[in-house]
Amino acid sequence: MEFVKGFMETPQAVQLNDKRIIRGWAFFDWANSAYALVITAAIFPAYFLQVTQSELSIGHQSISNSSMYAYAISIAYLCIAFLNPLLSGIADYSGRRKRFLKFFTYLGSTSCIMLFFFQGMDQLWWGTIFFIIATIGFAGALVFYNAYLPVIASEDRYDDVSAQGFAYGYIGSVLLLMVNLLMIIKPEWFGLPEGSLAPRISFVMVGLWWLGFSQITFRRLPVDQPSDQIGQLLQHGFRQIRDVWKRLRHQKYIKRFLFAFFCYSAGVQTVLYMAATFAEKELQFGSQDLIIIILILQLVAIGGAYLFAFMSDRVGNKLALSTMLLLWISICIVAYFVQEKVQFYAVAAAVGMVMGGIQSLSRSTYSKMIDDNEGDLNSYFSFYDVLEKIAIVLGTFSFGFVEQMTGGMRNSVLVLALYFIIGLIILSRVDIKRFVAKS
Repeated sequence: MEFVKGFMETPQAVQLNDKRIIRGWAFFDWANSAYALVITAAIFPAYFLQVTQSELSIGHQSISNSSMYAYAISIAYLCIAFLNPLLSGIADYSGRRKRFLKFFTYLGSTSCIMLFFFQGMDQLWWGTIFFIIATIGFAGALVFYNAYLPVIASEDRYDDVSAQGFAYGYIGSVLLLMVNLLMIIKPEWFGLPEGSLAPRISFVMVGLWWLGFSQITFRRLPVDQPSDQIGQLLQHGFRQIRDVWKRLRHQKYIKRFLFAFFCYSAGVQTVLYMAATFAEKELQFGSQDLIIIILILQLVAIGGAYLFAFMSDRVGNKLALSTMLLLWISICIVAYFVQEKVQFYAVAAAVGMVMGGIQSLSRSTYSKMIDDNEGDLNSYFSFYDVLEKIAIVLGTFSFGFVEQMTGGMRNSVLVLALYFIIGLIILSRVDIKRFVAKS
């Protein structure tokens, strides 16, 4: 009834910078970040490899289970890349943000809960399909969540409010991950048997956590104010992408930066999605080892983001980004040769250091470069987001394909190093200073 009721609320005036509304908005990050951390990064990748055969027969083709997992991510983000312009148009012009925020939240959280029934090879397609749908629900909801920022906060508060959401998401997801970690390592403490039941209950907990805490957001955010432009939405989002590309064709430095961003994002995002799979398959890490790695990544990432933000203030965005790309190249090369668990823990710490930094600095650099296009910022960022989604498709697909062709994930890691090298070469031909000086 809550879902139906939310669709029938009466429009009301929105007061900017209302603390109660902002906290409610930030709680959505608390709710859905658990999926990003527990499912896509920590527990589900290892679980997928453990309960499926190392070689899978798909039609007449034989592929490894880790390639299958990489392809599932590729399919999810390919769908998201096509949906994103449409969803952005809906978020901007339909006045139905909450309705679609609820739809994708319920789609993602219930699909996450359905992973409980994925127990092995007999449910391979069940687990794969619901993982893809849950990922689409997660990413689809984020479009509408982000679209609320200018509705609830004044421009001078954007950074503070956004940071509050990030903080809520980090704290909430780590708390749930710690509980899941204890449940998997010490199932007897929770009255559970050894085996797959603990991680499967974790999937349910993530879905319920996501579903439950999002209700705070739904109650506190302003209600929808539907417009009459719904018939134009199918065209609007894709027209935005096309128009931005036409403009970018005449702005060579922004275009080069985006090409560089596309290349190294294919590497960055694939490392984040496939690190746990690599550790489990190549180094025989257990579930508890993998969760410790994810915690290392999360903790070090915060310090890394601040470190490279400080560095960019001192030496400029381009040198800071180039330094991080050199570190990413080194990480991939070292990962190719790593044999011991302790070595991989060190690699994980290095990934954490550059993970948060390169994502935040890339977005802020792009913001400075497009500052003269104030009236079209939403369009430019929609283009940026689609580019990042397609980069994930390219990175994860090539990772799985190279492993399938060569029989080893270490070769796939070297391909990721190539993406970083190409990104670094293109970035070296970008004059960022001329944009930063004006902003």
